[in-house]
Amino acid sequence: MKKPVRIALYTLPLLLFVALAILLGSRLGTDPGVLPSARLGKPMPEFSMTSLTAPDRLLSVADVKGKVSILNVWATWCISCQVEHPVLMEMARQGVPIIGVNYKDIRQAATKYLELHGDPFLFSVFDEKGDLGLDLGVYGAPETYLLDRDGNIRYRFVGVLDPQKWETELKPRYEALLAGRALPEEVPAQ
Repeated sequence: MKKPVRIALYTLPLLLFVALAILLGSRLGTDPGVLPSARLGKPMPEFSMTSLTAPDRLLSVADVKGKVSILNVWATWCISCQVEHPVLMEMARQGVPIIGVNYKDIRQAATKYLELHGDPFLFSVFDEKGDLGLDLGVYGAPETYLLDRDGNIRYRFVGVLDPQKWETELKPRYEALLAGRALPEEVPAQ
């Protein structure tokens, strides 16, 4: 084997290792749970889909405008969504308007789930194919968005919304929007 070829054979794995080490090292100290959202500060994407519980009712972005609200992406196949559901029920009891996006689900399963466990949603958009989820930039359920009165996405929370996360991360932002104040600074990753 010629010397240049031998050198290349030994050097290439070393270069690949160094490149991988640099890539992985650049991610140290970043929170893997923080997912970027291109939609922050922008309007809710346009959509025209049926209501989960009233299939003859067509919903659009106009239905999410008019009040500060929470938009929650959920599904019956999502175990984390089932864990989160009692928190959404409590929020609804406190008067927090919550809009559901039933994501890539079966209508009958989803309506039965809400009948059995309660329905915290003002309404749920039936996103059977995941088109609205795709437009929102959903990575997976559950995801929760804070919408201002104009239907702009002001905050995004990925993962299970538990009572502590509601109280410390989402509720202060919700209350700030209700009062017409600036949103609190982003909570540092824990």
